[in-house]
Amino acid sequence: MTIIKTRSLLTALLLACLASAAAAQGVPQDLPAITLTAGMHNIRAAVAQTDEQLTTGLMYRRQMAQHEGMLFVYDYPARRCFWMRNTILPLSIAFLADDGTVVNIEDMQPQTLDSHCSTQPVRYALEMHQGWYAKRGIKAGSKLGGKPFSAAR
Repeated sequence: MTIIKTRSLLTALLLACLASAAAAQGVPQDLPAITLTAGMHNIRAAVAQTDEQLTTGLMYRRQMAQHEGMLFVYDYPARRCFWMRNTILPLSIAFLADDGTVVNIEDMQPQTLDSHCSTQPVRYALEMHQGWYAKRGIKAGSKLGGKPFSAAR
């Protein structure tokens, strides 16, 4: 193994360990974000895609701007279920088909273990402040836009 590959591997392992330590100490994740659209509304969505990022989600976050959320990206469509353990903010979650169509939306109460599931297999879920979708008239059948939904699968 070359020195560069070894350094890259060690750097990746160190970052993973730091992320685990941060989650264990109750520190919110700081993930890269993308812009999604819901009609005329822009959403700044942090993207969770590794196992650890998907598991931690918005846990420990104490505040979030109204136009911000978190997009959960999975490798394949499946029935997805979420809970709110260690999540302080009340959230609404939209389960999304590959093309960005909203399958169903669930409101979730903070710090509960209640399960909130997609009604059909999905690859994406988008968490926003509770009531965000309802206030904007977004419901099952509405379509969100953005790079993840325009990529061919």
